[in-house]
Amino acid sequence: MSSDKPAPGSIDPHLRWHPQQVTRAMREARSGHRSVLVWFTGLPSSGKSTLAHGLEERLFAEGRSAYVLDGDNVRHGLCRDLGFAEKDRAENIRRIGELANLFLDAGIITLAAFISPYAADRRKVRELVGAENFIEVYCRCPVEVCESRDEKGNYARARAGRIAHFTGISAPYEAPASPDLILDTDRSGIEESIVAVLSLLRRRN
Repeated sequence: MSSDKPAPGSIDPHLRWHPQQVTRAMREARSGHRSVLVWFTGLPSSGKSTLAHGLEERLFAEGRSAYVLDGDNVRHGLCRDLGFAEKDRAENIRRIGELANLFLDAGIITLAAFISPYAADRRKVRELVGAENFIEVYCRCPVEVCESRDEKGNYARARAGRIAHFTGISAPYEAPASPDLILDTDRSGIEESIVAVLSLLRRRN
């Protein structure tokens, strides 16, 4: 039987939040770890996805439930209708925040790899899931290094004016003021960076 508690963010008074019989705490107890959202942010080609997927492999090998929400991957389905203007970017991150919140409820360590260039959008995700469930990892890397790594050629196309709203070239990036972890990915190797995130996770989890 459904509860009268309105669904979060609902504007339809006819919607009701259905209470769960299997709770997040029960799922976490079975898996032996807390669920948490690790949010990788940084310029394009700063290493976010590489680190998120590498971390996922390590966590899986350790028997933990983990899943990567990758910026490019979600635009193949969930966010395929969105562009890259500021309004669309905000909606993209809003959707990912809501999705990540469900993953947390499912007891999964969620690794989100998104440029997420605007501080306000990242703050909204933190507020949505709760600060205690949010770990912000800033993949800091000079734009010229990111550009040299860009196998897709997007930086070159952006500089030629063929891609609009490209972060770091024709659109801004607002670096985190106080992230939980800064990885200087132009100087730190993949393994070193993964170990640093794992160490933080173990302290928090």
